[in-house]
Amino acid sequence: MPTDLKPAPARVPVPVRTPAHRRRRLPNPVPGVVLALFALFFVLPVLWLVLAATKTDDQLVHGHPLSFGSWADLRANWNALTAYQGNAIFEWLGNSALYSSFALVITLCVAVPAGYALAKTEFRGRRALLVTTLVVMLMPNATLVVPLFLELNTAHLIGTMWSIVLPYAFYPFGVYLAYIYFTTALPGELLDAARLDGCSEFGAFRRVALPLATPVVALVGFFSFVANWTNYFLPYVMLPESDQFPVQVGLGTLLNDVPQFNPTAAGLAVQRPVLALATLLAITPVLVVFLFSQRFLVAGMLAGATKH
Repeated sequence: MPTDLKPAPARVPVPVRTPAHRRRRLPNPVPGVVLALFALFFVLPVLWLVLAATKTDDQLVHGHPLSFGSWADLRANWNALTAYQGNAIFEWLGNSALYSSFALVITLCVAVPAGYALAKTEFRGRRALLVTTLVVMLMPNATLVVPLFLELNTAHLIGTMWSIVLPYAFYPFGVYLAYIYFTTALPGELLDAARLDGCSEFGAFRRVALPLATPVVALVGFFSFVANWTNYFLPYVMLPESDQFPVQVGLGTLLNDVPQFNPTAAGLAVQRPVLALATLLAITPVLVVFLFSQRFLVAGMLAGATKH
């Protein structure tokens, strides 16, 4: 048998070249177009509102919708707004801040521990309480105004600050958000280790769970503050005096004094650019709160995205 046979050389694979038109794909323009349309849909009304405050009423109706008026007209609208019912706009803003802040403190003190208890403790009636929370959360707020009015009237609280603060503080959506966070984003091993070290259930919540729950606390606080600030129907029913109104009900009062919207308006007529300026003042606090808390809001929204 021949012994000088050499092994055949290994074949080197030849790279397969794909056509250039298949390697280089053009980006899909549809998502960009959709995002641009949504941006225009949301940005244009806000831009129009900002520019409307710089115009006279005649310019607002007959001028270009996105044209700038003048700084003099803006100053005149500001003077007219602050002169309405003796600086009533600032009183309304202060009332909104007071009601929303008090309710926010109570909400955080109740909703976050309640969500923790539903997520990490076992007790009789836990499932029924969770289902009740979900059902109440899905109910429109307007359906609860009449029962709340009857209840608060029995307690002689109608026309007081507490007729607004206590219903504002009832926030089942915040309980549900805290429940979801503590269920998905808080490892049970940390709580077990705290209990082994001698912590009570409240100690484990205060020392372990609460420091890790900053994102969801910010999320519950932001949603609660926005819901309280923008609530109209409840304070409209509960508060009889103008000096008690929050800013949303105050805007309704201004709207009633605009002749173009209410032909029977009597007394001091309010021009539409003045109403636009008041609307900007009403939404500014929510915008400021969002800008300062957006980092925590994003963290809270993504808190349950991954399992630990």
